[in-house]
Amino acid sequence: MGEVTLQNVSKRFGDDVVAVDGIDASFSDGAYTMILGPSGCGKTTTLRMIAGLETPSEGEILINDERVTNEPPQKRDLSLVFQNLALWDHKTVEENLAFGMRMRGVDREERRARVVEIAEILRIEDKLDESPAALSGGQQQRVALGRSLVREPELLLLDEPLSSLDERLRLEMRTELARVHQELGTTFIHVTHNQEDAMTIADEILLLNGGRLQQFDDPLELYHNPANEFVADFIGSPSMNLFDATFVTDEETYLDAGAFRLTIPARASDAFRDNVDEGDVRVGVRPESFRVLLDDRSPVRNGTPTIDATVTIVETFGDFNWYYLDADIDTDIVVQSADEAVMAGVDVGDAVTVAADVDRLHLFDPRTEAALL
Repeated sequence: MGEVTLQNVSKRFGDDVVAVDGIDASFSDGAYTMILGPSGCGKTTTLRMIAGLETPSEGEILINDERVTNEPPQKRDLSLVFQNLALWDHKTVEENLAFGMRMRGVDREERRARVVEIAEILRIEDKLDESPAALSGGQQQRVALGRSLVREPELLLLDEPLSSLDERLRLEMRTELARVHQELGTTFIHVTHNQEDAMTIADEILLLNGGRLQQFDDPLELYHNPANEFVADFIGSPSMNLFDATFVTDEETYLDAGAFRLTIPARASDAFRDNVDEGDVRVGVRPESFRVLLDDRSPVRNGTPTIDATVTIVETFGDFNWYYLDADIDTDIVVQSADEAVMAGVDVGDAVTVAADVDRLHLFDPRTEAALL
């Protein structure tokens, strides 16, 4: 087992700095959990408290239902992988992997067997006699990971292990981490500021901002059903389009953004009226939830709201484009399109009409930032 529970955990440094503020969360046994957030949000401090390297100012930490809040790291049956790999270049890869077991008095044959087993899982079995200095960055990362896994911990903690790698190696090691996790079934808790890493391999994501828990859910739930405006803005690339509007229920139900209206079709108006009060709201639309209309080649469902705008920037990614649109509001609207006709026919300076998918509109309270739909 490797179940971790945080009960109202806070961490203060001095009188003025609150690094972590009242986190309640249960990390599932055997899951790959990412602690995600911007720099300074408290994610590494949270990991260090789970590891026993920091003591909470308030709250309790449980591992497998046992309180370990004040226990040292060596009594928590966990291993850590840091951003700084701290490998010994004067020792071979095998000696690096076996060092911890040797310090605990594990006999030579058992050490060798476990090292070979982990090396095969990590695909470095042919590097055991080499120095870490002779290895590539990705291979060194595997040695650091193997050094933590060789003692068979119930819980593996990873603090930004991919951030020092170049893009190619980062993608390679990200896939490797997912594969090793699936093969071993060990509970992984991984700190990152990179939402792409979190979205692609995590079973669940704990998203922090300003030391506070914003949402703890599986990746697709964070993407499609953000709990508040911060989650909506932080998750996704490019970010969700967010703009001010007024929600009006008159003869029609619509969102008035000043320069344009998004009319809510009759089929969806009851859901909006039931959940949203008339007045100011923040509207959120994912870039892929807009569709660029090309005359009669792009039919729209009856009542689908549209926006007229001018293309100001086009960013090309090969199989899709991002279109930045001036719709005469305070911010650009970004549209993502993989439609070949749009990619071939729409350029900077063009006047376009885009349709919004009403079923994928998000509304947020402008005061609390909480999701309304």
